[in-house]
Amino acid sequence: MSDAARKDASLAVETGRTSIPRVSLTGGRSVGNMVFAGLVGVAAVVVILLIIGLFWELGDRSLPAIRANGWGFLWNTTWDPPKRIFGAGTFIVGTLITSVVALVAASAVGVLVALFLVEIAPAWVARPLSVIVELLAAIPSVVYGLWGVYVLGGFIRDFLGPWIAQTLGFIPIFNGDPRITGIFSACIVLSIMILPTIMAVSRDVIAAVPGSQREGVLALGATRWEMITMSVLPYARSGVLGAAILGLARAVGETLAITLVIGNRVGIPHTIFDPAYTMASVIANQFTEVENEAHRAALVEVALLLLVITFVINVIARLLVWRVTNGQNVTVQE
Repeated sequence: MSDAARKDASLAVETGRTSIPRVSLTGGRSVGNMVFAGLVGVAAVVVILLIIGLFWELGDRSLPAIRANGWGFLWNTTWDPPKRIFGAGTFIVGTLITSVVALVAASAVGVLVALFLVEIAPAWVARPLSVIVELLAAIPSVVYGLWGVYVLGGFIRDFLGPWIAQTLGFIPIFNGDPRITGIFSACIVLSIMILPTIMAVSRDVIAAVPGSQREGVLALGATRWEMITMSVLPYARSGVLGAAILGLARAVGETLAITLVIGNRVGIPHTIFDPAYTMASVIANQFTEVENEAHRAALVEVALLLLVITFVINVIARLLVWRVTNGQNVTVQE
């Protein structure tokens, strides 16, 4: 071995970085490797084609409505199928209200639960509690909807709603007539539905924070609370935000449960107890009862708008989560 080779080998040993040759699936002579590479490549292409096909099909079927309604479709609040006047403004407002309120409530609870499971709870408590919270994601949407109508709705109408109206009635949005179905019921049901997603992703991101981050702050005399607020949460901030946006994506597209509890009325809600529509619920409620082709095209345009919003939200969330996990990998390698 030459002196240069010995020098390179000793440097690799000292730095702990050894050169491992990469094996190309298609560069070798193995038929199995080539078949496997072809299969995974086809699978990736199929996924891309499915996404393109969804956008193409919805865009093609909603083209008459897009031409007829223009950009005014986004802010017009009139939805009158017999007169062929269509505006998705009320549905967008209903979607924003339910999604944002559910996101704030579920994010606060989900991040606190994730911190408890990772930083405080012993293993014999954290494991079963994680399973219990994640089981909420396995409950069918229709069950949440029925629970919201028969259990939560009655509780809001008879107890919680009157108390809120009496206590906070001086604020206009709380001065309403409590009822079984409405914005308030939809927000609570939606919060419970997206809680497992936010909690699970936040837990994984917080657990990925290097132990040296915690040990360094504790070694300086910080308390556990200071360690969490000064070290853990700042490091995992992007990942937690990504978890919240993933929950928002599900909240925006949730259909059946919200259709059962939101009341399904075209109009801008003025109080938290008023019935309303979301983009998903209006599609589910009216698509089987379209009055004319213009009505059908308008509903498909709402579906296209919903698909675009959900797609953008998911892309942003994935990028934020990737930023945290990639930063963790870089830290470990260095």
